[in-house]
Amino acid sequence: MGEVRLIATPQSFPCARIEWVLKMKGVEYEYIKENLLNKSDLLLQSNPVHKKVPVLLHNGLPIAESLVILEYIDETWKQNPLLPQDPYDRAHARFWARFIDEKCVVGVWRAGVAQGGGKGKAIESALESLAVLEKQIEGKKYFGGEEIGYLDIVAGWIPHWLNVVEQVGEMELLTAERFPHLHQWSLNLPQTSPFNDCLPPRDSVVDYYNIAFNRVRSVSANK
Repeated sequence: MGEVRLIATPQSFPCARIEWVLKMKGVEYEYIKENLLNKSDLLLQSNPVHKKVPVLLHNGLPIAESLVILEYIDETWKQNPLLPQDPYDRAHARFWARFIDEKCVVGVWRAGVAQGGGKGKAIESALESLAVLEKQIEGKKYFGGEEIGYLDIVAGWIPHWLNVVEQVGEMELLTAERFPHLHQWSLNLPQTSPFNDCLPPRDSVVDYYNIAFNRVRSVSANK
């Protein structure tokens, strides 16, 4: 199917999503490690709009944005399909993927960087989004049922990255008492391949979020 290259940063969970899927599909690829503090010409040329990772290069053609890349891979390499075949089920999966990125990820991030009087409200908002997600995994082993699917990949940041954000952001969100089903899923997922094959060292993710949070807080303080 031609040359496949992935421009990525190990500590970035959107990048990890792409690695997981490539490994599930058995697609060979070259990993091009990107330094986001000194972005390469290759990244800037490949993703001139957002200038961020991940970017998939397939036969020299760039595809950006992790959810877009996931669907491109699923449509290009048919083995081990991620998205359901039924059109309604596919639309349903896309809806929840956007909910995860636009509500859960954003909510957790805002709660993590928040300080002072606004932190409690930000945490409450993050918990509300996770509560909605909890209902989607209730009674299932994975979001896709008995096998790992598209939404497990999209939500795959929770087991490794959410815990780091909780630590750096000095808060507690995902507990067995609050979200028993989501918590159990988050324990099961890292034990499976390919998730356990390409997780960055936790210390490096902690450093990554410490830098990111401090930068955001510094900008907010200077406004």
